[in-house]
Order: sequence, then C-alpha cells, then structure tokens
Amino acid sequence: MDRDCELALVARVRAGDEAAFDAVVERFNTPLFNFLVRLSRRRDVAEDLLEETWLRFVARAPALREDTRLGPWLFTVARNLYASYCRSRLVEDSHVAGLIGLWPCGSPQPSPFESTAATESERRIEAALAALPVLYREALLLVGVQGLSIMEACEVCGISPEAMRQRVSRARARLARRLDEVAAPRLTGLREIET
Repeated sequence: MDRDCELALVARVRAGDEAAFDAVVERFNTPLFNFLVRLSRRRDVAEDLLEETWLRFVARAPALREDTRLGPWLFTVARNLYASYCRSRLVEDSHVAGLIGLWPCGSPQPSPFESTAATESERRIEAALAALPVLYREALLLVGVQGLSIMEACEVCGISPEAMRQRVSRARARLARRLDEVAAPRLTGLREIET
C-alpha cells in the first residue's frame, strides 16, 4: 500500500468509516495472526491477542495521528499485548506448544489440507524459529516474514536501527546454525545407508 493511500485510509478510519475499518482488517488480519502465533507459539493465545489488537484499534482509531503508519502501529499493539500476556501469565520462553498451519495462509483457520500439507523442511524451520529467544524471534518475524523495513520494525520494538539489524543478523545466524544441527544427523544417516 503506497503512503498516499495509507494516509487516505487513516483519515477515513479516524472519521469512523466502516469500509475503511474493513479494509484495514482485510490487509492486516492474516499478517498479525501469523506474527502472534509464531511469537506466542500458541494458536489460542494468538487468537485472543489478535482479537484484543482489533478491539484496541477500533477504540483508538479516532485518536490516531494523521501520519500514522498502520502496519507498525498494529504490530506494536500486538507486540505490547503479547508482552503484557507474558507478564500476567508468567509464561516462560521455553514453553513449546505444537501448532499447525504456521506458514502464512489465506485465513487464520487452516483447511484440513493446509494442516497436513506442511513439508518436513517447513516443520524444521518452524521448530528452529520457535527455539529462538523471543527477542530474536520477533525481529526475524517482523523483518523476514512480515516484510517490515528495519525502520518499521524499530518502531514496533522501540529500539534503534542498529539494535534491530543486530537482532535480525543474530537471529538468522542462530536459525541457520539450528537448521544445520538438525540436518546433519539425517545426512550422516543417509550416507551410512548408501555405503
């Protein structure tokens, strides 16, 4: 969405235009859900946080600044809600829940086909991503998966561009290392079978 269209959409949202609200939900619902489900690693928590994100958006829409960038604003709300959830529930970063349908899809509810069609490599990537510390995971999700710029991701996380670049770099390195660790035993096993 180009900046002029976004500014016009913000103006319509501020005025209470229901079609504008629908357009924002249409544009950001799936990316927000995918961000939250990967961040929290729990589908039920992601659904609750997504609902609360939209409730906050509706409640605060009239007070949005004219120059608000909707993507970073919504991801900031979602991230802050997740942080509040963690504090209130004392959720440990090591908690792992099995999730289905983590790759971006057309709707938050995957079809039975989508649930079973995930490839082995996708499952390995998801597991490696889930094993990252939350600060690295959120940086990689915002920049690498959701496509936010470094500056937008900085705005979401409230950190400097250099700190965001560092987090993304370290996240990518850890992810690559983890994927190598997972793949190495399988490759060794294949070589043993061939000989």
